[in-house]
Amino acid sequence: MSAKESKIKHLIREYLLDEGLLREQINNSKLDFGFQFLFPPIKDPAGRQLGRNMLVIRPKNKDFIIISLVIQISQPHIDALNSLKENRKTKFFMDLRKYFLMKDLFYRLDLQNYRYQISDQIFLKGDGTISKNSFLKSIRHVFDGAAYSNIMLGEYCIGKIKPEDFMKSKDFTPDSDFSLYS
Repeated sequence: MSAKESKIKHLIREYLLDEGLLREQINNSKLDFGFQFLFPPIKDPAGRQLGRNMLVIRPKNKDFIIISLVIQISQPHIDALNSLKENRKTKFFMDLRKYFLMKDLFYRLDLQNYRYQISDQIFLKGDGTISKNSFLKSIRHVFDGAAYSNIMLGEYCIGKIKPEDFMKSKDFTPDSDFSLYS
């Protein structure tokens, strides 16, 4: 790893540590570096993190970093989408695509597994760095895209899901919070 590559890795790690976001380093031979982090750094009354798992990576030999968030649609929402009439499920995914394009977000849809990934790229300055402001704005940009997609999903599934449907879900715990952060 060159001095520039080491500099940006150290800088990103410091930004994540400063904000209390860093969770773990990702080791992958296709990456110069990668970190998993939680955003936003919000805790519930019991002290558990409520943020979303996000990634920041720098692919090998590239002059940019990628901020990414993967969303797995919950089983109650999958069931609700599959029960929609008149191709409303297809319309949901088309509207999702349009939204991501309008917001200048990269996306990857895995319709068979009801999962999608939202990403943003930040190109490094000539000295191999980025500002903390640019980095945090990109994180927020990706997070806001995920939050809005969650709101869209709720609107499409309105009336199809009852709170007890979540209790049957494997992800349910008695003190689950169905906010945007969970």
